Amino acid sequence: MKFIMTFVWSFLLVSMLNYVAGAIANVPTFEFTTGIIVSLVLSIVIFAITAIIPDEPVAEH
Repeated sequence: MKFIMTFVWSFLLVSMLNYVAGAIANVPTFEFTTGIIVSLVLSIVIFAITAIIPDEPVAEH
């Protein structure tokens, strides 16, 4: 479930960013496939970062 929701949120945020940046740059068309590709890459990066960061608390000395 966390994989699906991560993709959904990344898709929504990247699509919003794509739309706003395109509107500011005065791009005539909205590219839907670009948002999908970038959100897939962002999801994979998020999963890689969460796999690298340890879950255990730091031991006190």
